[in-house]
Amino acid sequence: MAKLANPQETIQVLQRHDFHFRKKFGQNFLIDPHVLDKIIEAAGIGKEDFVLEIGPGIGTLTQYLCERAGKVLAVEIDPKLIPILQETLSGYDNIEIIHGDILKQDIQGIADRYNGGRPVKVVANLPYYITTPIIMELFESHVPLANVTVMVQKEVAERMQAQPGTKEYGALSLAVQYYAWPYLAANVPPNCFMPRPAVGSAVIRLDCLSRTPVAVKDEKLMFRLIRASFNQRRKTLQNGLTNSSGLDFSKEEIRQAIQAVGLDPAIRGERLGLEQFAALADELARR
Repeated sequence: MAKLANPQETIQVLQRHDFHFRKKFGQNFLIDPHVLDKIIEAAGIGKEDFVLEIGPGIGTLTQYLCERAGKVLAVEIDPKLIPILQETLSGYDNIEIIHGDILKQDIQGIADRYNGGRPVKVVANLPYYITTPIIMELFESHVPLANVTVMVQKEVAERMQAQPGTKEYGALSLAVQYYAWPYLAANVPPNCFMPRPAVGSAVIRLDCLSRTPVAVKDEKLMFRLIRASFNQRRKTLQNGLTNSSGLDFSKEEIRQAIQAVGLDPAIRGERLGLEQFAALADELARR
């Protein structure tokens, strides 16, 4: 079976099916075998693994996954790609293709049905506009995940692993690091895709934590505080939280809570780590 990891083969498949890229799906297909090898290596896939692939495209990465994994389930949202996938993956007997939106799939049901409820490995070359919603949905639904290896915009990968006080640090950094340990596996230039994206990309592996790094009584409140403190990141922590429509505390309650956990109300949210946000959430919940 012909491998898709080169421009000529990709062009032939697209022409054969009269396929045209659709901007609304953010489609950029990989055409570099070295990058594909790096994704497989980063994900640490073996014959004992069940892999959920999000957005298989024409099946370029899927072919590599099928050769390494025990079973692959690929979820593709674009109906025009389904017949292409049926052709390009016809030589593999360990693949199942689902046409649908990953945000509407029952991931827990998938884990139970295909993997006996054991942790799933997720691999994806995601459209950049929907990267964060998909990753956060996977984490926040608390389905059993071993790791999530994704191709993302380089800037997003840097934000995922950023530390307090840096310009990349934000709500995404805290959200990802609450659920997983991020590891930047490879930088990927635009010429590795067809069509070429306007920005650089990166492969990042998120090793899912068996327990969260901090204990917090109200997880949702903590993330509301995090979002509020970064919505206006140049404001002080106190002003950012006071001005947030998503919080229902008075300015005085917020000031007292900030001081009770040993912080200066004039500090900015970008200086706080997960432990401090968790302590602040617990203090406000107590009030």
